[in-house]
Amino acid sequence: MTDNLTKLNLLIIGAPGAGKGTQAQLIAEKYQIPTISTGDIFRENIKTGTELGQKVQQIIAAGELVPDSLTNEIVADRLQQDDVVNGFLLDGYPRNEAQVVALDQFLADRGEVLTAVIMLEADTDVVVSRLLQRAFREGRADDTEEVIRHRQNVYREQTAPLVAIFSERGILVSVDGLGSVAEIAERINTALAVKLGS
Repeated sequence: MTDNLTKLNLLIIGAPGAGKGTQAQLIAEKYQIPTISTGDIFRENIKTGTELGQKVQQIIAAGELVPDSLTNEIVADRLQQDDVVNGFLLDGYPRNEAQVVALDQFLADRGEVLTAVIMLEADTDVVVSRLLQRAFREGRADDTEEVIRHRQNVYREQTAPLVAIFSERGILVSVDGLGSVAEIAERINTALAVKLGS
């Protein structure tokens, strides 16, 4: 039981374009834990044509959101694999309060807890400008300023209740997400070291 409580179970949250993916990779490498992204799991299953992939494909094709029950099941399955022995870094899950409850229950059943939640904070206007530049470079005509701002608003609405929950638990680590990749990584490492040392 004590061993489970020393596992490094992390979650990273941040607005679209805040550089979450890049930082998640660096954190995972530093602490030797896998990054678990629900988006990646869905895409991989769709690509390999698994039963789960076909189910998800039908839901997405119908323009629906993947239901919590299915997402929870997928994450629970992934968290039971061998490479999660030292912990994990979740990216893109949980997205709402119901998913937080499911994750808490799953971890509690294993005598584990969520260790820390890293929140990358970035000014919306800076992020929008960054994403517009990326859209231009990559020829993403659909990524207009209006669409990008809408995504930012949706993220804020969805994440606000989660931020409140994790903040109340004292496991939220807010990090300034603006600057070079190395600067942000350094801030995350320092903040985590302080959090884990306490």
